[in-house]
Amino acid sequence: MSKQYLTTHTIDDAHITDIFSFAVTRTQILSVSGASSIKVHSTTSPDIPLTQTLSGAHKLGCHHIVTSRNGRIAASAGFGGEVKIWSISESGEWAGEGKIEDGNKAGEIWAVALSEDGQFLASTTYDGRINVWDLVAGRKKIREYETKGSFGMCIDMSRDGRFTASGHENGGVYVFNNDTGRMLYSLPGKVIPLNLFYWSLLRKSGLVKPVRAVAFSPVGTRLAAAGDARVIALYDVQHGEQVANLTGHSAWIFSVDWSDTGEYLLSGSFDGKCKVWSIDRRACVATHSETDKTLWCVKWLPKTGKSEAFATAGANRSISFYREATGG
Repeated sequence: MSKQYLTTHTIDDAHITDIFSFAVTRTQILSVSGASSIKVHSTTSPDIPLTQTLSGAHKLGCHHIVTSRNGRIAASAGFGGEVKIWSISESGEWAGEGKIEDGNKAGEIWAVALSEDGQFLASTTYDGRINVWDLVAGRKKIREYETKGSFGMCIDMSRDGRFTASGHENGGVYVFNNDTGRMLYSLPGKVIPLNLFYWSLLRKSGLVKPVRAVAFSPVGTRLAAAGDARVIALYDVQHGEQVANLTGHSAWIFSVDWSDTGEYLLSGSFDGKCKVWSIDRRACVATHSETDKTLWCVKWLPKTGKSEAFATAGANRSISFYREATGG
């Protein structure tokens, strides 16, 4: 059974260049692009008005922005290598809290993820390291995980803060236990420490090409990974076993996101297509192709009624909003 989603609003020319990333809270959407500003729109009004512009946030533009699930903290990573931390006031205005200092070289910090409460920030690097900072304790680095040295293209933290997962240019997917500071398992081209059975699953999944998106399910039992193989692989987090392949994209996949209930997965690709997947059915239940330009980022919006809603953004410089056709 397919699902139908209607376009409810589009912010045309939300930025003057490609929108590479956006993050959502219960009332706002924060977006970044190749330009220097971070823009904040309110999602409480149907016309999604612009409510704040953080001018000059990143001189060379920004490639990633994330928010904590409680909506109080944001982190943005710029093309110059800088990472800035932001906090929101009671009036809904964002202000700078400081920077992450780690050499500040381009590529030294690439993809970023925040813990649910905004205390911990995880990031990838150009040479495959995974770093974790404590933003409360003076923004100090508390973990540094080593992988096989391949560029870390994406990262996510489980909602309970127990696990960090990263995806890499060589097709590797790594999962770390933040409590012990150790790698749980890896799913790269050279297996560590999975057996030959798991390796055969990996080869079938096709994830021997760059992995551009990883995302934990809401309860942290599943991990979705996708990229240039045009396949979304689902893994069991506890054991590292692959449990499903979601096939249907015909271009590189840049973004994946789980719905709040974990029932559906959202994905966006290089050819401008956005797909909604049923996890139970292991099938695509909706496809939108309003643009033929790259979708760099897709995300579900916090649920406010009976129906689901999501947003997409990318190379067409616009942010589009969709809502399920049925429900209140």
